[in-house]
Amino acid sequence: MEDLSLRQIRPEDNDSLAELIRTVMPEFGASGSGFAINDAEVPHMFEAYSSTRAIYFVISDSKRVLGGGGIAPLAGADSDTCELRKMYFLPELRGKGWGKKMLKVCLDSARRMGFRKCYLETLTNMTQAQSLYQNFGFERLCSARGNTGHFGCDRWYELDLTKKSTGIIEHRTG
Repeated sequence: MEDLSLRQIRPEDNDSLAELIRTVMPEFGASGSGFAINDAEVPHMFEAYSSTRAIYFVISDSKRVLGGGGIAPLAGADSDTCELRKMYFLPELRGKGWGKKMLKVCLDSARRMGFRKCYLETLTNMTQAQSLYQNFGFERLCSARGNTGHFGCDRWYELDLTKKSTGIIEHRTG
């Protein structure tokens, strides 16, 4: 695998990122209603994460986007709570430490934006993702929070961002 970079999303990433989301989600049975694959923002991710309290990152090589993840306010929640959103990776990126790097960057960004809690939704069969979240200190919740519209998700987690700093990481490899 050639040089990879973790960077903020650019307008030209929209098509590649939409394709990535539409490829990865069905792999985990998340293609019907109630899943993020159907969100109106999917084809317009750069625009959707251009507000002051939202940010989205991609992992890319010279040709395409291989993964992504972002932070935005949790709809229907207090202003102190953000949501980890649309963190997905193509199979060739998984198991190589990029999830940990992406999560650190997202959580550091959430702290800088003044969020005190980070919420996320996932699926029972996304076991690697759940292990990652738990290793970062996310605690499992009994029910959904906010108003995401993702009623297809069956696992919910939250992290107190005031308890632990993730430090500085290297953003390039190769």
